Amino acid sequence: MSRMGDVLAGFHAAWEFESDSVLIRYERGIRTPKLFQALKERRVPLAALRGVSLTPGRRGTVVLRAELRPGADPLLEAAAGQLKETSDPYRLVLPAEREVLAEYYADELRAALPGDTGAADRFLVPAPEPSLQFKAYDGKASFDGSAVGFRWFWTGASSAKWKAGDQSFGLSELSGVEWRSPEVFEGHLRLLTREGGQPAQADQDPAAVVFGLGYGPVHESLPFAAAVLAAVRDKGPVAAVPAGPRRDPADIAERIRHLGELHRAGLVTDEEFSAKKAELLAEL
Repeated sequence: MSRMGDVLAGFHAAWEFESDSVLIRYERGIRTPKLFQALKERRVPLAALRGVSLTPGRRGTVVLRAELRPGADPLLEAAAGQLKETSDPYRLVLPAEREVLAEYYADELRAALPGDTGAADRFLVPAPEPSLQFKAYDGKASFDGSAVGFRWFWTGASSAKWKAGDQSFGLSELSGVEWRSPEVFEGHLRLLTREGGQPAQADQDPAAVVFGLGYGPVHESLPFAAAVLAAVRDKGPVAAVPAGPRRDPADIAERIRHLGELHRAGLVTDEEFSAKKAELLAEL
């Protein structure tokens, strides 16, 4: 970047342009998305970028967005495309009158893009710092930088988890992390172990915690997942998420019944009900 130290302030965040990176600082205001407040700031090396876009936004705004290389950011890797647009930490929303200024900085960033914009072979954006913890529906998850712990709640944990007892996983035991947003049905955080052979259902898996209404919110569980993923990656290759075994028909019927109860209670929309029901039926 040719003008080191320049700052472009938008709604909920400000971008500070440095010679080899962009420092994104998030506001703490009540209207700022909770994920942004939890992240506080993100330092994005220019080497982590593959593109920059500037598009019209809603209600007299423009949106400047940094597009990161696949594999460059543990947060986006853990999110696996599940973040809502309004929770994208690399979108800067600005008043439309700043469009010319935003275009200037977009051009500056484009000119500074690295020659290699393909998938990164390592994380380039720092992960959230441990210690981290959050409450899931069936237990409390904690990560101190060297081990992940699950402590079960008697009000939510399955008999299988009670039988297994509270869990502690050293990083050397893990090969990856699977995060399913708490904003969808059957959201969970699952630790992928090097031994494999884990149950298909997260509520039966002692290496997973399940989310629920108000439990494991995105701004707590996603930074947690990203921090664990980055720590595991430092220890060796991360495993791809394995395809689960086909479920028993009786189990599918029970899950659909439970889904119907959530739908009737207004906790699942018509679209979510139809999509999840079709997904469950496809597993037969």
